[in-house]
Amino acid sequence: MKKSIILTAISVSFIILIVYLLKERSPFGGDNTNFATDAGKDITSIEFTYSRNSLILEKRGEEWLVNKKFETRKSSIQFILKILTEMKIKSPVTPDLFEKEITEKGIVPVKVKVTAGGKMIRSFLVYKTLSNTYGNIMKMREGSKPYIVYIPGNEVEIGSAFTLNELFWQPYTIFNLLPSEIYSVTLENMADTALSFRIKNENRVLSLSTLTKEISGWDTSRVIRYVTYFTQIPFESWALNLSPDEKVRITKGLPLYRITVLSSAGERKSLSLWERSVSGEGGEKKDTDRLWGKTEDYDELFIIRYTDIDPLLKKRSYFFPE
Repeated sequence: MKKSIILTAISVSFIILIVYLLKERSPFGGDNTNFATDAGKDITSIEFTYSRNSLILEKRGEEWLVNKKFETRKSSIQFILKILTEMKIKSPVTPDLFEKEITEKGIVPVKVKVTAGGKMIRSFLVYKTLSNTYGNIMKMREGSKPYIVYIPGNEVEIGSAFTLNELFWQPYTIFNLLPSEIYSVTLENMADTALSFRIKNENRVLSLSTLTKEISGWDTSRVIRYVTYFTQIPFESWALNLSPDEKVRITKGLPLYRITVLSSAGERKSLSLWERSVSGEGGEKKDTDRLWGKTEDYDELFIIRYTDIDPLLKKRSYFFPE
């Protein structure tokens, strides 16, 4: 009997040893590197924690909500879900590199928890850094080995998606108003105020004026068409990486345009647009494709393409028959 117990114990120990060795032979060390969730899992919640702050993305039906306050931008959810299900290890990070790029710089990780149906299915740490093109170094736990993680076949920087900034997750929309919801629109052309105009829709009666007096002879159909453009005016992205000094330099300058919309409900939104520069051969040059933009709702600037805002940048002469 005693001999049988000893043989059983030896057999169990042998099996445990085999399992351990098999795990250790898996790429980069087995369970400590399995960052991605199973593709078949229906992710229902993603939580980011940084220091004492947190942000929760939660699925409600077909919609995703940010901190239970507003619906997310669809492309932002698609991006984070792609990362969570497809990310792989690009390469290990040496202890010396981690010490130099993370520990010495005091980088605090973003803690990520992924939930499916009320059950946590994955958790890991994201150390955001500029030391690699993928924008991150990850660990499964504090004591685990660090790795650079990426999406195979995609060189996109995935570190930026692990952010607690609510602005990143909101729809990138400036104006989203039906014509019936607009009381007035004012476009100020700062370079030439003679081109500025104001449109009013008072009791369903349209009027066109300069900034000081009403004018006549304009084409009603063109005014109506112009007001419809405010149904959907998007911007490209937030300029969250601008330094405070850069933001002050831009906003202290004279805007090219200012567009102010007053809704029928009395809500006011003002959009200011500044010329943008880009680096090129020979130094800085004017960006002919994009502008800086800012509304009074937020302190942050955003980038907007001319192709998206051009429908609103009309001269007063546009409203008159040719």
